[in-house]
Amino acid sequence: MSISEQCRVFAAGLFGMAAIIASDASTQPASAQARIGVPAPAFTLTDSSGRALSLSDFKGKTVVLEWTNHECPYVGKHYRGNNMQALQKKWTAQGVVWLSVISSAPGEQGHVSPQQANKLTADRGAAPSAVLFDPTGKVGHAYGARATPHMYVIGGDGALVYMGGIDDQPSARLDDLKIAKNFVDQALSEIALGKPVSISSSRAYGCSVKYGA
Repeated sequence: MSISEQCRVFAAGLFGMAAIIASDASTQPASAQARIGVPAPAFTLTDSSGRALSLSDFKGKTVVLEWTNHECPYVGKHYRGNNMQALQKKWTAQGVVWLSVISSAPGEQGHVSPQQANKLTADRGAAPSAVLFDPTGKVGHAYGARATPHMYVIGGDGALVYMGGIDDQPSARLDDLKIAKNFVDQALSEIALGKPVSISSSRAYGCSVKYGA
């Protein structure tokens, strides 16, 4: 095991408590525009293939936004345990658009080049519809994204129907995936059945988003 891998395991073992960010709809920054039940903030970002993608491109479809940082042990839990990849594959196969968003500023933890992002996707067997870059943090701030992972689900009408943590187990322990209640999977399942989303917000947990100064 390399030194960097040992460090990640050590950080996961300590749960990275200093890095936990707890947030919910009532604690979003004043600048955040994202609110449950209203249209999600519009954006246009470049993806890892060099394409400019806009939220409006996916009108009529359910969209998942996943704020990510591959160096965060909380993100690592969900990828090492194949939880994030499984969700991506399950729901994109059913027509859901899954957008992984990187808001790490240049020089900050988690910032990667398009080539590095594509390699991460391939190496981890991930299956997002696209990986988007938000180096200025403008989109992240508009959504009030505070943690990695911080999850958002947008309904086909463009309104935000879920925001918060991926599940109810705020730790970096792989074993907790076995007992977790996955809020994102539940929201998408209810949407697929034509039901209202029963849990529309929760406390996000993970590493702080590495915005620039």
